[in-house]
Amino acid sequence: MRAERNRFTPIPAGTESTPFNSPNAAASAAETRFARLAGDSWAQLPAPIRRRFSRHLAEGQRIVYLGEVAGTHMTMVGRLVAQLARLVGAPLPLEADGCVPVTVIVTGSERLGGQVWTRIYERAHGFPQVIQSVKRFGGATGLEEIVARGVGMRLKLCVRERALVFCSAGYFIRCLGVQLSLPDWLTPGVIEVVHREESSGQFSFSLSVTHSLAGLVIDQRAFFREEQAS
Repeated sequence: MRAERNRFTPIPAGTESTPFNSPNAAASAAETRFARLAGDSWAQLPAPIRRRFSRHLAEGQRIVYLGEVAGTHMTMVGRLVAQLARLVGAPLPLEADGCVPVTVIVTGSERLGGQVWTRIYERAHGFPQVIQSVKRFGGATGLEEIVARGVGMRLKLCVRERALVFCSAGYFIRCLGVQLSLPDWLTPGVIEVVHREESSGQFSFSLSVTHSLAGLVIDQRAFFREEQAS
């Protein structure tokens, strides 16, 4: 039995993201690590995407994006997977609430080896859902995303149809300096995030979770606007 799919609609014009820079942040060089991971296909991306992922954020420097979740589709298996993921900080959507505001804060953290991503989802009832993870440059694929309790996933970066795609390539747990790979049955499946440039100055992040047995179990899309030039 599937939850009803909400209609994907762009966010209203005028909803904009806002840059917040640490007052002590010095002018910094361009971030080149995402481009290196994407390889020659980086040049196929629209200029706004390349610019967005070429901003180097110094320690404590951050950018805030404001947007709206346009729709979330979750099967019964998807809901179960999301609830089980609460054990490691609830990194997946918990509800299919329809169009809700979302805030994404990206903070530079060389101390942690990359960027801290904080996502704040408003909810129809109760407190907002807050998801935190660290995108760390390193590991077998060159990029990892780590959530609570040392659980993380290796990420492969590629370009597909002029969109930047982050795709999981195995999961692990890191404890007491030891990293162990997790078997497939202990994972939600393949997680893919697609960053695409949209019309009218908007861009989108689409999240999908595909279970090895149940197929596509979570599908979410959110729209944002580019921040004003400072």
